[in-house]
Amino acid sequence: MAAPDSTAVRTALWRALHVAVDPPPHVFADELGLRLAGPGAGWRQRDDMDPATAGRYRAGMVARARFVEDLVAEQAGRGVGQYVILGAGLDTFAQRRPEIASRLRVFEVDQPGPQAWKRARLAELGLGVPDWLHFVPVDFETTPWWDRLAAAGFAPDEPAVVASTGVSMYLSKEANAATLRRIAGFAPGTTLAMTFMLPAGLLDEGERARHLATARRAEAAGTPFVSSFSPAEMLAMAREAGFRDAVHVSGAELDARYFADRADGLRVVRGEEFLVATAGAAARGTHAASS
Repeated sequence: MAAPDSTAVRTALWRALHVAVDPPPHVFADELGLRLAGPGAGWRQRDDMDPATAGRYRAGMVARARFVEDLVAEQAGRGVGQYVILGAGLDTFAQRRPEIASRLRVFEVDQPGPQAWKRARLAELGLGVPDWLHFVPVDFETTPWWDRLAAAGFAPDEPAVVASTGVSMYLSKEANAATLRRIAGFAPGTTLAMTFMLPAGLLDEGERARHLATARRAEAAGTPFVSSFSPAEMLAMAREAGFRDAVHVSGAELDARYFADRADGLRVVRGEEFLVATAGAAARGTHAASS
């Protein structure tokens, strides 16, 4: 079994570090991912866990997780009964939020090796897999994930929430467009929340340096960034794919939602933004506002 990749582990550790070092109120409380990752006693001494230098990246991870789960809770309250997590990694929604997750069919889509590893870790921790949680192992390079999703019990004629965070930058523009077209064809009322990376040229000098450093680390880890999009380009792609409603949610809006009243100055790192798009003829949602 292949262990989760370094990005999935880092995300889980940053979520836990937010609870450990940032004062309350916590934007997102997830210490279970740390238990799943099992990094060992010295994990907080890692260079990428330095509370000062990694603060804005940590904030970005917890803000995007909170944004997605707020959306899932909102849509579940409206009667949506399916939640698909593309590139699920060490996501712990099903274990942390059973009061919402148990009302849904939750589908975690990920590479077979890391997903098998995660299942084994859940068993080791005594957490198990409830009936409403479905693991969907997919080799994204060779197999259409939507075929495996249907085989796992996804109902294509019922609306869903689909989350894809931290994935689009590793795919080509063509692969992203194909994913958008597929999800736009899901049942009316389906909502997609997808992050995308801004081109470095749209960032100010300081943020551009951060972005380029992150890109170098990603390439060194064997997971280079492949694509980036301006907000206008991403919105155009979503509309061309067939979404009836598409809005851009900026990092500044995430700051306003989740960090505005904090005394510690915690803010999200710039460079990763959200697309929120609705399939079919559903009315415009209230969760996201165009920036």
